[in-house]
Amino acid sequence: MTSKPQPKRADATVERRSTRRTLAKQQTRQKVIEAARQLFSEEGYEGATIRDIAAAAGMSTGAVFANFKDKADLFGEIMAEDASALIAVMRDASNLVLPIKESVLAMFLAGYAFYRTRLQLARAAFSVSWSRDGGAALRNLGMGPAIEALLREQLERASAEGELLQDAEAVLRSEMLFQAYLSNYSGAVFESWTEACLKERAAHQIRILLAGAKAN
Repeated sequence: MTSKPQPKRADATVERRSTRRTLAKQQTRQKVIEAARQLFSEEGYEGATIRDIAAAAGMSTGAVFANFKDKADLFGEIMAEDASALIAVMRDASNLVLPIKESVLAMFLAGYAFYRTRLQLARAAFSVSWSRDGGAALRNLGMGPAIEALLREQLERASAEGELLQDAEAVLRSEMLFQAYLSNYSGAVFESWTEACLKERAAHQIRILLAGAKAN
């Protein structure tokens, strides 16, 4: 029998070097994200420059541009991380076994609480959300459809359990509920509405939007 050829030592060395380079690039990227998150939180979107972000990360501007094409791309990456975390928080809230109105309200409040812990970054996101520079990246995150899907799941569950009508128009109502959810962010982020105020307003919105779907 002939023995199988053994991998060349040179190939193994090249593979290790490639792995180290990949790991180093990932670490550099994460350092840039962490520095940018801090500066966007402190200075806002306009106030934080690529030069400042690079300095805070302890690297050159070239290293930043090697990982992100521009500031909008970098900001979008941070918002994407937050969007994923927000969806997870709201999903956890939606998994509570509650009547539909309380379940949706728990989702709303979980979302507001998430951003109240990072107000400066939330303000930066809202200030740039419709700008030509950074707005497109934020609007393409897919956060809206993901939250609407969570709301739709809750409406469909309530219909299956007989709490809502079978023809409760879950798609349309989930869109309307999402718009109601968004409408309170201005007060939550910029006007310092209290948790009690948010809860009262959101509960009223949800009650109105679900009123016509309640099963007898």
